[in-house]
Amino acid sequence: MKKLAVLLGLSLIVFSTTVLAQVSEDEIQLLRQQIEMLTKRLDQLEKQNQDLAQSLEKSNQQAAARTEAVVETTVDAKVDEAVAEKVGEQMAAVSWAERIRWSGDFRYRYENIDYENKDDRNRSRIRARTALEADLMPTLKVGFGLATGGDDPVSSNQTIGGGGSSKDIKLDLAYFDWSGLTDTHLIGGKMKNFLVRPAKTGLQWDGDWRPEGLGGIWDNGTFFAQGLGTWLEGDSRNGTTFAWVAQAGVNLSIGESGKLKVGGGYAEFDIAGLQPVYGDPENFYGNSFTIDPFTRDLVYRYDYHVFEAFAEYSFKLGGRSMTLFGDYTHNAEADDDKTGYLFGAKYGSTKNKGDWELMYFYEKLEADAVVGLLSDSDFGDGGTNAKGSVFSGTYAFSPNWNFKATYFLNKILINTDDPQDYNRLQMDLNFKFK
Repeated sequence: MKKLAVLLGLSLIVFSTTVLAQVSEDEIQLLRQQIEMLTKRLDQLEKQNQDLAQSLEKSNQQAAARTEAVVETTVDAKVDEAVAEKVGEQMAAVSWAERIRWSGDFRYRYENIDYENKDDRNRSRIRARTALEADLMPTLKVGFGLATGGDDPVSSNQTIGGGGSSKDIKLDLAYFDWSGLTDTHLIGGKMKNFLVRPAKTGLQWDGDWRPEGLGGIWDNGTFFAQGLGTWLEGDSRNGTTFAWVAQAGVNLSIGESGKLKVGGGYAEFDIAGLQPVYGDPENFYGNSFTIDPFTRDLVYRYDYHVFEAFAEYSFKLGGRSMTLFGDYTHNAEADDDKTGYLFGAKYGSTKNKGDWELMYFYEKLEADAVVGLLSDSDFGDGGTNAKGSVFSGTYAFSPNWNFKATYFLNKILINTDDPQDYNRLQMDLNFKFK
C-alpha cells in the first residue's frame, strides 16, 4: 500500500507538471530514472522487512525450543541422579557381598575301636565346621569360624548320644591375614594349621590343631619358608608357655608331570617341668613324665627341640596321580625314644565325580619324638609311643561329597615290656561347601 501511494503521488506530480508548465524532455527522462530507482529501493526495503520478520519468528521458535530443552534436561538430570544413587547403593551391596566368603564341611562317622584286653567300642560321631572370611582391603582379610566338639585342641568330633541332647559349638577360627608384601602372608590369631604335613599325615601335627599366635609364610612358587610363634598358655597368671616352629624347603618340577617338595623344620617347646596344658593332669599323650620334687605333681620330663625332614613326590601313573611321601623327626632334648618317622604312598584323587583314592603309610612315633598333645589324635589312640600301618580308600560321589574308610593297624605302648594291639576302623561320609 505504501508503494502504491508513493507511485500515485509521483504520477500526479508528473501530470501536474506537464499540464501547468513546459518541461524539457531531458528533465522528464531524469525524473523517470529517479522514480525507477526509488521503486527498486522500496522493493529492497520491503524484502528486508519480510526477512526480518521471518528471522524474528525463527528466533522465537528456537528460544522456545531451548527453554523446553533446558526444562527436559533438568528433569532428566534429576531422574539420572536418582537412578545413579540407587545403582550405586546396589553396586555397594554387591561389592560387599563379593568380599565375603562362606565355607564349611560336615562329616558323619561310624567308628569301631578294638583295644587289646578291653571291650570293643562302637560309636557314631559328627563334625561340623563353618567359617566366614571377609576382604577388608585388597591385602587384608579376616576370618571367623565355629566348630562342633569340646575343648580338645586336635579334634572337633562330637559323639552322638544323650537322647538327642544339644551339642557343643566352640570358636574354631579367629584370625587376620595380611599379604601386603610380595609372596608373603602375615597371619595372627587362632588360625588354620599351615605347617607342612606330607600327604596331610599327622606325624608331628594333627590337621585339626588351630595354632594361636602369629605366623608368617613366604612362598615364591619354588622356595618357601614359614614360621609360627604359638602360645600353649598365653596368660602369665597361669604360667605363660610359648613355642615356635620354622620350616623351609623347595618345590621342584621333574619331567612332564613330576613335582617334588622337600624341606626341613625345627620346633622348640620348652615344657620340661610343666604340667599338661590341656586335659587330665596325668595324661601326657605318650610323652615321658616325672614327679616334681617340690609340688609332687606329674610334669613333663623333657623339652622338645625337634628337628624334622620331609619330602613329597607326585607324578602321573596310569593316568592317575601318584604321591610318595615321608617324614622324619628327632628330639634333641630326650635321652631315649626320641625319633619318629613315616613313609607311604597315595594313588588317585577325589576331585571329581567317580574319582577314587587309595593310601597306605607306615608310622613309628617313639614316646618323646614330638609333643604328643599335638600329634595325630587317631593313630595309636592319639599321641606318641605307637607304631603301625594305616590303610584308607575314598570314593567321590561328587566334588563336594565322598565316602572314606580308614583302618589303623597299630601297636601302642611300644617302649614298655607289654605293647598292646590297637586297631581302629573309621567310615566317613564327608560333605563340604564354599
